[in-house]
Amino acid sequence: MVDASQIREHATVVGSDGGHVGTVDHVGKGEIKLTKSDADAGGLHHYIPLDLVIAVEGDQVHLDRSAEEVKKEWSTSGAA
Repeated sequence: MVDASQIREHATVVGSDGGHVGTVDHVGKGEIKLTKSDADAGGLHHYIPLDLVIAVEGDQVHLDRSAEEVKKEWSTSGAA
């Protein structure tokens, strides 16, 4: 797993296919909270597990699966 401290707020999150997933709002409790103002968010915060992150390069967070797969699996409620 990548060191979560490398992930910055407002970084772009992309799938393994280079597709846009979202924009980082916050990192904590083993997950990334995406901004609700992002075009694909539908006005909701979405959460993805940090386990999906394979690399952080500058202001981009790269995931181990395609953007479409991530969007099928993301959650709208954070960790309890």
